[in-house]
Amino acid sequence: MANIIKVQKGTKDILPQEISLWYKMEDNARKIFSNAGYGELRTPIFEATELFARGVGDTTDIVNKEMYTFEKSERSLTLRPENTAGVVRAFIENGMHRLSAPVKLWYKGPMFRYERPQAGRQRQFHQVGVEMFGIKDATADAEIIELAVSYLKSLGLNDLDVEINSLGCPNCRENFKKQLREVLKPYFNDLCEDCQTRYEKNPLRLLDCKVESCKSIFEKPEVKQVIQGDFICDECSEHFEQLKTYLDALNIKYSVNKLLVRGLDYYNRTVFEIKSNNLGSQNAVCGGGRYDSLVKNLGGEDTPAIGFAMGMERLYSLMEKSPDNKLDAFVVSTDKTEALKLVKYLRDNNKKTDFDFNGKKFTKQMEKASKVAKFAVILGEDEIANNTISVKNLETSEQITINRENLLNNI
Repeated sequence: MANIIKVQKGTKDILPQEISLWYKMEDNARKIFSNAGYGELRTPIFEATELFARGVGDTTDIVNKEMYTFEKSERSLTLRPENTAGVVRAFIENGMHRLSAPVKLWYKGPMFRYERPQAGRQRQFHQVGVEMFGIKDATADAEIIELAVSYLKSLGLNDLDVEINSLGCPNCRENFKKQLREVLKPYFNDLCEDCQTRYEKNPLRLLDCKVESCKSIFEKPEVKQVIQGDFICDECSEHFEQLKTYLDALNIKYSVNKLLVRGLDYYNRTVFEIKSNNLGSQNAVCGGGRYDSLVKNLGGEDTPAIGFAMGMERLYSLMEKSPDNKLDAFVVSTDKTEALKLVKYLRDNNKKTDFDFNGKKFTKQMEKASKVAKFAVILGEDEIANNTISVKNLETSEQITINRENLLNNI
């Protein structure tokens, strides 16, 4: 017997018994985002490698360690590790900057990162997200955060913590980087290898480190004083205060987390994360922020932008699993021709219906019906002769015999 070929590490089959919650995530996204004026955009799953190197940032773990890159006809191509860069590329290439602002887009689909698989995180994973282009005002930031909260609540994730921070603009951020390097200099040798690299290239990423030894350094009084300090300029500070005012007006509870920087290089000013406390454990389910320089960096016109992304596997793990995926009806009949005709009639009237293809004994068919359906629709010799039908409620065991034209009203 040949060896069985199994699914690749870090990938997962989405099975029929799981798909209803995936439909819910997709349908709710389509409804909530389109109601807010966002149009769905579908981009290719691979792009030029340069797009992610320039867009995501060559100091990020994604670009340095996690991308699936391959050569084809002397071109370097990469399976998308995230979708913001691809959306920005589509925005520029398709002339969307000529549309009246704001330009609102949403997406869903698979992403690819080579990293250690863990709960809720795969090498092929799915994201749903939104992007808004053309609005510099903090009203855009507030709408994006409110949209994310509304979507999560529509999935039954109600116990949410919203964390926000401002990274400032490039000008005021340079001063913060300088202060951060200075205060961390005595601890350089105690930083992890990644943070030692980040120290010169992108010191803000130090604050995103999850290594305990680095986190303990950030808790030292002199380091904490710099991190918690007010480094952003007056204009960025006013923008951040406006966002807080708008969130208060929308009754969205939030906290300011000065360590929140997000893992991608393109963010500026507002960054945010939303954590869910569903199932008793806190999980980050949404991350996003403003990336006002990205469109210009990728060759477009100077355009402010903001967005978020959510990992759908993580959302799935936190959603309440409904045990009820039963059919509306299971047709029980030893006459396979009549059974086929009745199944088609019920399906044509939007009833989830099936039957026994092999025409097994009546008792076997009833056993199957009780496991998979809410109602057994029974078509025996008497029913066929009298143009009637018997309907059995498989939850209450109540059974009635009715004229065929009344069938739809009784299941």
